Amino acid sequence: MDSFFDFLGSYWWIVFPIAGMAGGWAKSWSRASERRHRRKVELYKLKNQQLVAEKASQSEVAALMAAHDAVNHKWLDYELDVGKLIDFPLMTDVREPLTVAFLRAKKEADGLRPAASADITTAARLAEYRAAVHGFELAFDVAEREARRIKDGNFTGPERQRLATARKLLRIAEDVAATPAERQTAYKRARKELDGLIVLPEATVAALEEKVAGMIDSRKDPDTDVRFA
Repeated sequence: MDSFFDFLGSYWWIVFPIAGMAGGWAKSWSRASERRHRRKVELYKLKNQQLVAEKASQSEVAALMAAHDAVNHKWLDYELDVGKLIDFPLMTDVREPLTVAFLRAKKEADGLRPAASADITTAARLAEYRAAVHGFELAFDVAEREARRIKDGNFTGPERQRLATARKLLRIAEDVAATPAERQTAYKRARKELDGLIVLPEATVAALEEKVAGMIDSRKDPDTDVRFA
């Protein structure tokens, strides 16, 4: 131990450069630690921004899907109601450019619709679906406005009379007070009146036949044929 202190006594000047080096190391370590801390803070901020952006994106997708559903429900009101299609026949007239544009916009929007809002993960995909939904909304609105403006104005007098007859017959076909035979006959005659005037979508025909058949079955007459051939 004495020899150690003798060494320090002889080389006391070494303490100063060692102290300087230690101070430099301490400063370097402090700066490195500060840099690591800043990087951690920046990474945290970045991840937080990404999470906020993802939540905002999913919220917009959910809103777009709701808007998409709203237009589909408006169209479904026509598809499942023959009376509305008779009143506004342009909604199913594929010779009408506005109707064709609407049906194309519907097909595009339906094709781009995600199964869930979280399925859209890129800005480009979101922009594509947004444009499709907005195009669908606009195309339906324009087609519906035109259909309500024109109504049956594109038909001749005799054709409008056939449409009016079909309306009356359909009311009988859906009348719970009518007999099964009356309903079946009215339904067949209504289809005959509409033939060549209005193209009824398959969903429309299926919904109507199911409704009429249900009414017929509820008061079934043993002598009545309920087939819709």
